[in-house]
Amino acid sequence: MDLQQLRYVVAVAETRNFTRAAERCFIAQSALSQRVANLERELGVKLFARTSRRVEITPAGEAFLPSARQALEAAERAVAEAAAAVGLVRGRLAVGVIPTVAAIDMPAVLQHFRERHPEVRVSLRVGGSDLLTAQVASGELDVAALGLPEGDRPRGVRVRRLAVDRLVAVVPATHPLAGEARVGLRRLAEETFVDFPARSPGRAQSDRAFAAAGLVRDVAFEVTVPDLLVRIVRQGLAIALLPSAITGNYPGLATVPVVDGPSRVEYLIWSEFNPSPATQAFLRSLDEVAKRAD
Repeated sequence: MDLQQLRYVVAVAETRNFTRAAERCFIAQSALSQRVANLERELGVKLFARTSRRVEITPAGEAFLPSARQALEAAERAVAEAAAAVGLVRGRLAVGVIPTVAAIDMPAVLQHFRERHPEVRVSLRVGGSDLLTAQVASGELDVAALGLPEGDRPRGVRVRRLAVDRLVAVVPATHPLAGEARVGLRRLAEETFVDFPARSPGRAQSDRAFAAAGLVRDVAFEVTVPDLLVRIVRQGLAIALLPSAITGNYPGLATVPVVDGPSRVEYLIWSEFNPSPATQAFLRSLDEVAKRAD
């Protein structure tokens, strides 16, 4: 068994197609099929059930796949660390971000990183803070930027506090609150809201503030995409609470400071266990871009 065979198995499992797997691995389809078949004979089990039109992974294949992925990741890590020992950064970097990240200019950081480490392949994933934290802790992501209610702190990862920001009310420009200098939660509780899904970190900061004030609000719309949230507000269907740092360029909307409103803390997190050379280089790029901005 060799690493190429493992790579072919993972590609077939992810694409569910031998032709697409061969294209991904830059090998002829017939050669890839033969290498997978040879591995199946070596193992004495079928990893895939296939017909001329369909490929499905077998229970044996499902059991084999996690270890195959781990072996490939370990091999890539070994190559990256060997290169780093002589001053080269190679391999892969998986970065997670929340949709409303504001404390990091991610394109600028990636540009700085790319200019210095062009051999690193970067993948970006967008998700909620709870999911991103779990993925960094498990090693699925190398580093992530996330936002949590003030008082919460990511667990099981290394943490850097980036910024704290108060949430503001976002309303249509024609809304009666649009001209106010500030507004309290009791007045906001009279309105209909659009917010992130219940029990998500993006929602928790607002829910806790209303609960602490002994108030109940009506969240009629739940969305996961900030752009859709803003469009619902612009349509006049609801109002929202969002971090002030991301609300500056919303035409047709107004923002109103909330006197007793919630705050959000943005964090950068990465693995507690032996961060990769690419992760360490990304952290250096983040610091350099932050210095230039000061």
